[in-house]
Amino acid sequence: MKLRLPLPFLLALAGIAVLCIMDAVIKAVGARYPTFQLAFLRFLAGTIWTVAALAILRPAFPSKETMRVNSLRGVIGLITATSFFYALQTLPLAETIAFSFLSPLFLALFGAVILGEAIRRETFSGLGLGFVGMLVMTFGHGLTTGGPLISAALHLPGVLAAVGSAISYAFGLVLLRQRAQQDALIIIVLFQTTVPTLLLVGPAWWVWQPVLGSDLWLFLAIGGLGLCGHMLLANAFKRAEASRLAPSEYSALVMAAILGYGFFGEVPGIATLVGAMLVISGTVIAMRAKGG
Repeated sequence: MKLRLPLPFLLALAGIAVLCIMDAVIKAVGARYPTFQLAFLRFLAGTIWTVAALAILRPAFPSKETMRVNSLRGVIGLITATSFFYALQTLPLAETIAFSFLSPLFLALFGAVILGEAIRRETFSGLGLGFVGMLVMTFGHGLTTGGPLISAALHLPGVLAAVGSAISYAFGLVLLRQRAQQDALIIIVLFQTTVPTLLLVGPAWWVWQPVLGSDLWLFLAIGGLGLCGHMLLANAFKRAEASRLAPSEYSALVMAAILGYGFFGEVPGIATLVGAMLVISGTVIAMRAKGG
């Protein structure tokens, strides 16, 4: 009997894989540039690709409501990206991706707070288990080396940035689920790139470092990968509910482990794997409660 995955799930898997490759490229160039400049160049390159796609697709002019809500998503995307890029610069790739698994848990919580969905006991259990998993990933590395627990902990500001990124990403997904049913996908991506680009002009100028010529091609690649990844995800969310697509997020850990080892020589520690499994288990519990 062959396993046949539904099209939205396959689209989500493809989108996550493309974005993981983008994250690896960002991590490769991230050491050479400040976070604000890195985020500005990523979104500027994404805007260039998106405007080109817009000229080809020629969707209808967006309504005021479309511009208002997607502008808010652009601000949320800015918060998500800058905090995630800082985490990429200070944490191993697999660990950074593992913390992003907290986002489906917050998605369940925001679904209750924003969309008025009932909060069940299992939701709180899932959130609690995810919190324990986060603590294991943050402070548990000393258990694998025999050294002091705290001294082997991950870079705490990087951890806080990764968690903050997961929270804002979940909030953005709630809005994406709403707008993907009404707006052209390229319009959604357009606001997701142009709004952060405009907001980052000042901060990027303040910390600006000369850009290597060879890196310009990498930033163009980052922008193209971002456009492809977000178009795939938006297409997936247009076809299926967020809760049904949440398990696809876990494929990112496999991709991150492969890319982290292949390009940066990073090997995920036991604490990362154990913590990620706790977070995933918590998400499964929370999503079952949400679905029930």
